[in-house]
Amino acid sequence: MHTGGSGDGYTPDPRRWRALSVCLVGGFMALLDVSIVNVALPSIREGLHASDSALQWVVSGYALAFGLLLVPAGRFGDMKGRRNAFVAGVALFTLASAAAGLAQGALWLVVARIVQGAAGGIINPQISGLIQQLFRGAERGRAFGLLGATVGISTAIGPLLGGLLIQAAGVAEGWRWVFYVNVPVGALAIGLAYRFIPKFCDDQRRKESFDPVGVVLLAAGVVLVLLPLIQEEVWVGQGKWLLLVAGVAVLGGFVAWERRYTRHGHPMVDLGLFRRRSYALGALLGLAYFAGFTAIFFIFTLYLQQGLHYTALQAGVATVPFALGSAVSASLGGRVVTRVGRALIAIGLGLVAIGLVGVEIAVELVPGRHDGWATALPLLIAGIGSGLVIAPNQTLTLAEVPVVGAGSAGGVLQTGQRIGAAVGIAVVGAVFFATVAATGGDFALAFRHGLWVTIGFVLISLVIALIDVRASRRAAGREPASPGVATGSPPDGARAGGVDRSRQEPALDQPTLFDA
Repeated sequence: MHTGGSGDGYTPDPRRWRALSVCLVGGFMALLDVSIVNVALPSIREGLHASDSALQWVVSGYALAFGLLLVPAGRFGDMKGRRNAFVAGVALFTLASAAAGLAQGALWLVVARIVQGAAGGIINPQISGLIQQLFRGAERGRAFGLLGATVGISTAIGPLLGGLLIQAAGVAEGWRWVFYVNVPVGALAIGLAYRFIPKFCDDQRRKESFDPVGVVLLAAGVVLVLLPLIQEEVWVGQGKWLLLVAGVAVLGGFVAWERRYTRHGHPMVDLGLFRRRSYALGALLGLAYFAGFTAIFFIFTLYLQQGLHYTALQAGVATVPFALGSAVSASLGGRVVTRVGRALIAIGLGLVAIGLVGVEIAVELVPGRHDGWATALPLLIAGIGSGLVIAPNQTLTLAEVPVVGAGSAGGVLQTGQRIGAAVGIAVVGAVFFATVAATGGDFALAFRHGLWVTIGFVLISLVIALIDVRASRRAAGREPASPGVATGSPPDGARAGGVDRSRQEPALDQPTLFDA
């Protein structure tokens, strides 16, 4: 029984911060493996004599499976209990990591990576769902701030950690330790999850059908959309883009099915969420931002390793300023987002754009092997901005989502981010490689051209944020004054990014797992 004197049936669980720490460890592992493998690809090629196609699938197989499982896994956690789902995901991820490290051939490694990606897709929506369950108000913002720091650090520091492991274990076998490192961490996370994540997180579950038709339609649509984007460099010809068109059509069928299913039960995705401005614009902003955010490190590590002949470790060190800036600002952003709202995200996006323009200028003015140092300060600025985007956007986007559907709502949000990342890598990568081919190997120019495309994605995100800020101010101006509060001066923290928190909390509190 988790009721208390707050009057709304909610009493903070004393284990909530330790439970969050365990969740972040699992999330860190899953997100780290998105980027850590990039610097290990030359080592994998040498160790397993892998073909270019196999190396592509080592990366893309993980991303595809990860994106495919996010929404169904969020739904599964809503139905069967988020602690159970989290532990199952970590256990599968740990086993798949061990299998990847033991791989004796390229096919073995590809299969292990696909299973690993599926496990990562199971883990991540449970984290946002558990944060929704365990935290309220300003504490929820701080919790999402720590999650945002984890996302930023894991993505940016992956190349550094991979470089360190390869440097220590040698090029031929060092890639195995990129996967082995997850085994003890995963085993520890499983034990701590049962100790610190409260049992009541599994007590209240949805009793309805799993919506199997919706699962199949969404899975097919996501695969058809992601596959040509992920395989853009491997599959020659224009026929692959027909899969993208087919994917959009299947997703349209999924939307139609979910609308029909709503009349008979609880759909896998509550399409009513997209009628809320906070959720619809937040999801769109996340898709656009991840298209630029993820692509930065894709082309930067390629430029440093292939163009400037940096070692894996040197390329990893060059990404550290971004990770440091993101870590510091994400924690701060989580603390103030409920007061500042979507304007904080707009400020962060502005800093990211300024930082990336600074990177472009640094590469132009300081050509050669000193680029790793010349880009440190602008990458730090971009990292500070990124920390003010990812976590605050997740906080505001999920602010009005009822706790019982938090897992599937978080899964939809992250699926959009995965699709955005795939789009960004495909588009930016195409520009990068086309420039390399056209210039006979001018990697600096190729990086700068690709960088301008990523800046374009960031500016699109900024426009979306500004639209939401303007709409929020208009909505606040139309709100009637609360008793004892002057018109146009909502209570501190009551509204953030258009979210009226005085109205939101009752929606969040009925029903919750704390009311069992």
